[in-house]
Formats: sequence, structure tokens, C-alpha cells
Amino acid sequence: MARIGKPLDMLAPFPDMELRLISGERLRLPAAFEGGYGVVLLYRGYW
Repeated sequence: MARIGKPLDMLAPFPDMELRLISGERLRLPAAFEGGYGVVLLYRGYW
């Protein structure tokens, strides 16, 4: 299982990541926000 190196702190930039959506598209963060505000909610489901 992947582990976090260290948590984000106030004013820290959001790390670059790429998520594959159910539709097959790829969502690149934070590039998808295009300089605006955004909210990222992740739900890992039942393990």
C-alpha cells in the first residue's frame, strides 16, 4: 500500500498526480484546476 511521505501543510502546493476515471479518461491534478480553486475528495471504498 502506498504511504504518504508527509502531509500537506498550509500554503503547500498540491502535488502533481494523475487519476484514471471510470470513463477511462485521465484527470491531471492540479492542472485540471487551471489556476482556480478546486476541491478534491477521494473515497477509497471498502477494503
